[in-house]
Amino acid sequence: MNHRVPDWAQAVAQSILLGVKAKDPFTYYHCCRVGLEARKLAKYLGLDTYQQTILEYSGMFHDIGKVSIANNILLKPAKLTDEEYKTMKSHSEISVQMIQPLADYDPFFKLLVPGIRYHHERFDGKGYPHKIAGKNIPLTARILSIIDTVDAMTNTRPYRKGLDMEIAKDELIKHSNTQFDKDLVLEYLRSVKEDIQVDEEKFVSQKFLQVA
Repeated sequence: MNHRVPDWAQAVAQSILLGVKAKDPFTYYHCCRVGLEARKLAKYLGLDTYQQTILEYSGMFHDIGKVSIANNILLKPAKLTDEEYKTMKSHSEISVQMIQPLADYDPFFKLLVPGIRYHHERFDGKGYPHKIAGKNIPLTARILSIIDTVDAMTNTRPYRKGLDMEIAKDELIKHSNTQFDKDLVLEYLRSVKEDIQVDEEKFVSQKFLQVA
């Protein structure tokens, strides 16, 4: 396989994410942070630069489908009804649909699909959209599941204060081998103890986070 990231990938990512930012700035910054942290963990795990880039872009695009969710659901400051939750769960597949034309055009974007589609699957098979379990869940999705959850827990929304990182770590441990891959949780917890340097020339998401 030609491990090539198209030279226009960054421009496309910026265009898509700016559309997300116009809809919901929290989702925009969440996607950027997930991309950044997913690449850091990929680097810690020893994945090569191309695989790191796949993780980063998968993280940046994992929630872009939320632009299709009505604000009264997306921004609801209370528990969602069953029907609203069903609508919210559609975002991962819509995210895939949004990048599918790119995936059909270039193999790099095709490699982003598994992480985006399956990042809400659970290790015990009780996730969505396809209820796959264990190592059958693609590695990119198992990584994104951890990063996505930690970021969601630790960042404040208008209706919910972010949790302390130590609480988030306890939640990861508590739900290992049910929601999360235990082996990856242990690697993640080791990685956060280390200062992984960010190479801004490679970490596209870091640049997007710096956009005012």
